[in-house]
Amino acid sequence: MVKIDIERCVGCGKCAEDCIAHNIEVTDRKASIKKDCLQCGHCVAVCPAGAVSIPEYEMEDVEEYDAAGFSLEPEQVLHSMKFRRSIRNYKPEKVKKSDLELLLQAGRYTATAKNNQDCCFIFVQEELEQLRSIVWKFIDDMEKKDGHHIQRDLLPYVAFNRRRKANPQDDYLFRNAPVVLFITSDWPLDAGLAAANIETMACSLGMGVLYDGYLDRISDANVELKRWLGIEGKSIKACMLLGYPAIKYTRTAPRRAANVIWR
Repeated sequence: MVKIDIERCVGCGKCAEDCIAHNIEVTDRKASIKKDCLQCGHCVAVCPAGAVSIPEYEMEDVEEYDAAGFSLEPEQVLHSMKFRRSIRNYKPEKVKKSDLELLLQAGRYTATAKNNQDCCFIFVQEELEQLRSIVWKFIDDMEKKDGHHIQRDLLPYVAFNRRRKANPQDDYLFRNAPVVLFITSDWPLDAGLAAANIETMACSLGMGVLYDGYLDRISDANVELKRWLGIEGKSIKACMLLGYPAIKYTRTAPRRAANVIWR
């Protein structure tokens, strides 16, 4: 739960003003917690004296605000968004662990509904070949079992599998990417927001990303795979291919005019 160091508290009341649960009160110029809360951390972030902490969280990760290092030029942000492309062609080199750690932090610090922080991030690089084997075996078994009665929405996987067997380099699901990332959550939007932040960080590191809906769906249906991943009983809400692009784009792609309503 939230703790307030009375010796450091200056009684400014900023924590109470910003508390979305109205769970902090200031008496005799000292703040105190009234009851348990959702531990959003706003009180920690707004306190000028550093008097607030949440022991259950990793307080050593808390950073002091530095205006000089927090400046983002709007034109540069929009420029990076416009140049973002879905990458389907990757270099064979592995992704550095330090880069993967930065991607994890980008996902971890993404906002979540009711501060549930329930996203689980599964990066597969070292055991990627085993992952591929489990996925393709599942599709093989599915085709053998159902034959001509395969569900309509599963038919594309049969086509992908036949293409792969004819040419092992034609792997529609994995695209020869060096890393696969799965994100689980009980809240689909949480996983989507985390994935978006992870992609932004990946682009800043010179990496490329593909949101892989086909791999997402077939993986979420595979009980054996989820057991192997250590997420048995959880629901995969996002799947991303990651790696260094083997293609270079020289301009942004065109878009239709914005579908917007100004009121």
